[in-house]
Amino acid sequence: MALSRKYSLILASNSPRRKELLGWIDVPFNIVGSDVEEVSSATDPVEVAIDIAKLKGDSVWSSFSDIDDQNPLVISSDTLVELGGKIYGKPESVEDARKMLLELSGNWHKVVTSVYLKGMIDNKVISKSFAIVTKVKFAEISEDILGPYLKSGESMDKAGAYGIQGKGLTFVEAIEGSYSNVVGFPLYEFIGALKEFLGCGPDEINWRERFRC
Repeated sequence: MALSRKYSLILASNSPRRKELLGWIDVPFNIVGSDVEEVSSATDPVEVAIDIAKLKGDSVWSSFSDIDDQNPLVISSDTLVELGGKIYGKPESVEDARKMLLELSGNWHKVVTSVYLKGMIDNKVISKSFAIVTKVKFAEISEDILGPYLKSGESMDKAGAYGIQGKGLTFVEAIEGSYSNVVGFPLYEFIGALKEFLGCGPDEINWRERFRC
């Protein structure tokens, strides 16, 4: 049976890239960023990404004083890069970004983006997590490309020190898998996960106003 209760979609992220991607499906949502410490004891990249997304989502969920009245559905996410078992988050400095990019240069690496959903379904708080992995191949990055890229500042707030949707595309040679996943939010997979989470049929979500199915 389709649900009739309306939800307030909350994006637990200040990322302009996730804001833009989620906006492409015309779902009304609010942004509530999380300042929780992004630390995981896991070593597997997928588990690390899922742990951190959960930390973000739970932190924002706990900020709502009246869950039943506000009926939020919190969406959080985390992106990281992995090469040869080494996990790359956001660089701490320009030199750190340079080191990351030179290590990725000429190699295939994996981009892992996790998504965490939390809301109240049938008067019970439930959550769901998933992660998508995309493979990306870098060409050899020459200094005439690397230097200006680092000076642009684009690398400083991105996992692996690059953004595929920006100037970082100049050294991306190939990609296998979801492009939006590399940008920072696996949009196609999210839509399916959201419908499953809410118990909606393929064509049942009402995306207008406060969405429901």
